[in-house]
Amino acid sequence: MSNQPTESSVRNWIYLIILALVWGSSFILIKRGLDVFSPGELGAFRIVAAATFLLPLSLPRVRFLKSVQVQNLIIVGLVGSFIPAFLFAKAQTQLSSSLTGVLNALTPLFVVLVGALFFSSKITRRNALGLLIAFLGVLILVTVREGGGFGALSDINAYAFFVILACTCYGFNLNIIKFRFVELKPIEITAISLLMVLPVALIYLMAGTQFSYKLVSVPGAWQALGYVALLGILGTALALILFNMLVKTASPVFASSVTYLIPIVAILWGVWDGEVLLWGHYVGIAAVILGVWIGNRKKRIRKIS
Repeated sequence: MSNQPTESSVRNWIYLIILALVWGSSFILIKRGLDVFSPGELGAFRIVAAATFLLPLSLPRVRFLKSVQVQNLIIVGLVGSFIPAFLFAKAQTQLSSSLTGVLNALTPLFVVLVGALFFSSKITRRNALGLLIAFLGVLILVTVREGGGFGALSDINAYAFFVILACTCYGFNLNIIKFRFVELKPIEITAISLLMVLPVALIYLMAGTQFSYKLVSVPGAWQALGYVALLGILGTALALILFNMLVKTASPVFASSVTYLIPIVAILWGVWDGEVLLWGHYVGIAAVILGVWIGNRKKRIRKIS
């Protein structure tokens, strides 16, 4: 039997690498956007850019929705895109892009935790062990101090909790999609849920911020706008479509392996941009990735020959 990779497996690996590069680059794009815009402005425009890009997919399908579907899509839009966009931007005002990318890897574990607490899913010993190891990794990351030592728990960088809260939102989002959506395709869910929160983001951006003023008066604003537009279109809209394609053509397990690649890309961008990682950071990073790997590893079924 030939061991040559099939065309579909090669394509899936290409999808995976592109997805890791896009999502892993999101954090450096947030960093560049924050050079000019506030976290609120960045988060709102990220949603506006992503939702506007997907209008050709969302608008034709809205009239076919049931009222219950609309309600659930509003919730998905809020916890899956809107709220995390603001939380990640706020976190990176005090966290490096590389560390934010690592903390984002906790998302699969929060999917398991939220599912167990609120959606009657079972949590296995392997899940629990993964959560514990990843949690210890997070504690290490947020207590590392300059010079290589560790601070007290009272000295924790509280901005890490914005990322953890965003991961919790993602946990609710994926469980809601899993248990409450049967008839809609994943791409439709993504496009329409963004459409549901587009008016709120647009109104807030134009009426509640200095976004328009900055565009015409602050040097470098249009360049920063380009970074955030890329973040919304590539990092939110196209990346989600690509992820759904990967889940469909490969498997959810294979697609979830992007979780381990995103921190690597985020760290490389951070180091390239001059961010300094201490030895304690590497210990914490290793613990987080190990915990995520253990928590999501599927038990192998032995074949009887």
